[in-house]
Amino acid sequence: MLDYQKAPYLELDTYKAPKGIKCIYIPMQDNYRIRLAYWKSIPPSTPSRGVVLLQQGHNEFIEKYFETIQELIDRNFDVISFDWRGQGLSDRMIDNKQKQYIEDFSIHDKDLEFILNKFIKVNFSGPLIAFGHSMGGCLVLSSLPRLHTEFNLVILSAPMLGFKNEKILNMVLNIANLLLPSKKYFPGSRPNMGLETPFEDNDLTSDYDRYTRTQKLVRIQPDIRLWGVTIAWVNAANKRLNHMRKPKWAEEIKSEILIINSLKDRVVCSDKIYEMHKRLPNSQVVNFTNAGHEILMENDKIRREFWINFDEFIDKLP
Repeated sequence: MLDYQKAPYLELDTYKAPKGIKCIYIPMQDNYRIRLAYWKSIPPSTPSRGVVLLQQGHNEFIEKYFETIQELIDRNFDVISFDWRGQGLSDRMIDNKQKQYIEDFSIHDKDLEFILNKFIKVNFSGPLIAFGHSMGGCLVLSSLPRLHTEFNLVILSAPMLGFKNEKILNMVLNIANLLLPSKKYFPGSRPNMGLETPFEDNDLTSDYDRYTRTQKLVRIQPDIRLWGVTIAWVNAANKRLNHMRKPKWAEEIKSEILIINSLKDRVVCSDKIYEMHKRLPNSQVVNFTNAGHEILMENDKIRREFWINFDEFIDKLP
């Protein structure tokens, strides 16, 4: 293991990092730093079943998934997770730390491939499972034409494959591109300017404790959470979605994929997710009728249902 700079991580009195955490900064090829955490089994512990690369969505961060990471460790998996460039405690692309800004998702692609080739493949062995939520699911799926041989299985949780009212959003985007600088907040994106969204108004989960747990983490380090998306980010996301919707793009992906789709999702469009599932030759979809966008932050009953589907899918591992 190379001698990487140590990175900080957050904990609560009642919510700790799984034992064995190593948290580091990895410099990318352009010297921007990505914060990465990993958990690796050490002999003579039970041999690892493989490695899970757990990738969060827009405006999320590693600590939010400590509970899920522990559940993966309990299933004898090594786990790796990193904050996407521009969010969490990874470096930002602009001076304003509150804005979600990136010029093109190809920058995320390069970061993912660099970490895969220079860190994961060097330090871990065994089957590799890519597990992406929301924006992370979009980036994992869109990487498969290049990286399909690297991942034994792929799991997508509420992947960001489209939004409701896209015609209106695209109309607003076209006007914004004409009138405003790309670093401005996207009109209508409702930047929260650092204010907390009350549980009753949230679009993410029905579980009060898990929702407020995330808020408590943010209070420790407010810069870990963004205030809103920029016009540049919306352009980058729109460009990626249009690319993935091209004829024959999905049909040529042969990876084994499990898609978790929430029919009540108010963040991404569940219909667009199902449309993508129908195009992917080796995908299966599980529709949740009573879950919000963040299934891994949902109540215990919904999460138990998720893990049943996860375990059945993971049985496909060699």
